[in-house]
This record gives sequence, structure tokens and C-alpha cells, in this order.
Amino acid sequence: MSVEDGGRRNRQEVMIELQELGNARDSNRHPRLDSQATNGLKEATVKIGTSHHLQVPDGCHLVTWLNCPDVATFSGRATQVAPSRSMEQHENHTSVDMFILLGLSDEKELQLILFPVFLGIYLVTLIWNLGLIIVIKINSNLHTPMYLFLSSLSFIDICYSSSISPRMLSDFLRGEKRISFMACATQYFVIAWMGLAECCLLATMAYDRYIAIGSPLQYSAIMVPGRCWKMIAGACASGFLSSLVHVVPCFHLSYCGPNIIQHFFCDIPEVVSLSCSNPFMCQMIVFLVAVFVGLVSLLVILLSYGFIAASILKISSVKGSAKALNTCASHLAAVILYYGTALSVYMHPGSGHAMKHKVLSIFYPIFVPMLNPLIYSLRNKDIKEALERVRKRKHIYLSKNNIWASIIINIRKMEVRIC
Repeated sequence: MSVEDGGRRNRQEVMIELQELGNARDSNRHPRLDSQATNGLKEATVKIGTSHHLQVPDGCHLVTWLNCPDVATFSGRATQVAPSRSMEQHENHTSVDMFILLGLSDEKELQLILFPVFLGIYLVTLIWNLGLIIVIKINSNLHTPMYLFLSSLSFIDICYSSSISPRMLSDFLRGEKRISFMACATQYFVIAWMGLAECCLLATMAYDRYIAIGSPLQYSAIMVPGRCWKMIAGACASGFLSSLVHVVPCFHLSYCGPNIIQHFFCDIPEVVSLSCSNPFMCQMIVFLVAVFVGLVSLLVILLSYGFIAASILKISSVKGSAKALNTCASHLAAVILYYGTALSVYMHPGSGHAMKHKVLSIFYPIFVPMLNPLIYSLRNKDIKEALERVRKRKHIYLSKNNIWASIIINIRKMEVRIC
């Protein structure tokens, strides 16, 4: 055996070992390589690289190198690196054009069962939220700051649910759930925008309740319509800017290898985990956005309810205290439901409990938008009275139409008799 044949055999053995390590990592059998395995991988790569002029593509980590499309091919002792999008187009910093969503389940029978279930949930979400917006719009006695914020919350919930549900419903009927890189970025941008805007709006609604209970005499002077619209616009603008700040750098990372997202929508932790470049800065940006928008909004809510509780304790009558609590009960239930489900998803790692992570992720973007109109309408006397007035108007309208229909029928009967 010649020296060159021995070198080729040694190179092939090391490449097979590297491939096995890469496959083990991709199948989640080794989620993290320990220091010993990492050192061995480095030594093997250095050995091949120095002996056979192997080049590792730019922007790819050592562990994810084998998954990159720029893996070098050997020709004798010379190495030729195939040109790729990541090397030719440094501005985009990506060679992945398409992601594959695993969805809620890969069982076809279960997907066919889930399709009508989630279709019904989405339709109920649209009908209830649009109905609440219309009821508030056509009833002048509901043109108050609280109901203005509530109609804005319903609009955000419609957008929030629509950013996920239509795509998920179509994926139930597909064999391979492909989504383009730009569509994935756009979907998460809208999800983050609506989610963060809802956090800010819930904080705004808590402040509104504090002013209504703590300073009822000054409420109409403080919460004027112009100021309310500015607060709604500020909540939406905060969500937009916060989403833009962390979505752009996260999708500007280098994606050169695995493209399978273990989720039913493009969630940023799942997407960033596929990056071949160092995601530390992006993870820090996402963390800071979550702290400054999500947790600060939660802090405002908690402080508002702390002052509300102090104001309620000052009320001497039991009836007055019960009325004050009743005005806050719906909003408090919505806050607990939204923040409770969102924090349960993102406060614990989802890699080891993928299915549990997916199930919990269904609640805050899909179930919460459906339940919010029910929560705010169930014990709200004003909305019940407004719905009753709408029902009576509809009954009167139909009665008038029936009268005209009976007149037309009688006229036609007379015409037939004459003929």
C-alpha cells in the first residue's frame, strides 16, 4: 500500500467519523457535543485541513460544517470548493431559501381531524372579535375609553390569529410543509408585532382601569379620546419597532445547513437554532426586547393593580368595592391567560419537550384571541345591553321586511284573480 493510498484511507475514515458526529447531532441523539468530542472534532478537521488543503466555508461553525452546502470535494491532493449563494452573496448571509415546518403532527389521519377543529376556532375568533368591534361601533353609549381599547384589542387579536391560523390550516392538507425564507421572516415579524403590541395595550388598559377607580372625578378629563388614540398608536408603534429591532438581525444570520423547524410556525428560538453563525448577539437582542417590552408591560400592569387594590380598600361600601372589582375582573383574567401561557412557553427550554412546547404554543396566539371577546362580554352589563339592542333592531328590520313581503304577495294574488 502506497503512502498516498494510506493517506486517502485515513482521510476517508476521519470524514466518516465526522459525518457520524454530524448525523448524531442532527437526529438530536447528541444535542450538545462535550468538550472531549469537540476537541477530537477539531483535531480531525485540522489534520485533514493541513494535510489535504481542506477549506471550511465562511460563516459555518465547526459542528455544523458538514451540513453546509459548501463542503469541499477532494480531487487528489487539491481541494475545490463549490461556489454557493453564501459565498457569492455576502450581503444576504444565507444559503437557505426554504424552511420546512414539522407542524403539530406528522400523522396524516390526525392532521385531517385537527383541520376542522382549528378551522372552527379561527372562524369563531373572526366572528366574535369582528362582532364585538361592530357592536362597540354602532352603540354610541359604548364610545368610552375602555371600549375603545377593547375594540383595538379585538383588532390586534384578529391580526394575531390570522398570522398563524391560515398557514397552519393549509399545512394540515399538505404533504411537505415548505415555507420560503422571506415568508418565514414576514410571518414571525407580524406575530412578534401583534404579540408585543398586545402586551403594551394590556398595560394601557390596566392604567385606564386605575384612573377609573383611583380618580373617577378626573377620569373624563384625563382619558380624553385624543389621548386614548395616541396611547393605542403608541402600543402599536412599540410593537412594530420592537419586532423590527430583533427580527432583522436574527434573519440576517448565516443559514447554511439544516432547514427543518420543529414547530407549526416560524418561532424565533427554533429558527435561530438552525443558524451556522454565532447567534449570541441575536439572542441577547431578543432577550432585551422581551424584558423591555413584555416584562415592563407586565410590571406596569402589576403596579396598576396594586394601586387599584389600595383604592378599593379605601371604599367603605361593600357594593362599591364589588362594582370596582367587577370592572377589573375581565381584564385581569385576560392578562393572566395571555401572560400565563406565553411565559409557560418561553420560560423553560423546549428542546427536550418538543410536543409539550407545541401544545402550549397553541394557546396564546390561537385560543386567547378566541376567548378574549367572551371574557370581556360574559359579565359586562353594557355589552349585554348593546347586544340586546342589536337583536331588537334586527327583529324590527325583519318584521318590516316581512310586512312588505306579505303586501307583495297579496298584490300578486290580486293580479292572478284579475287575469
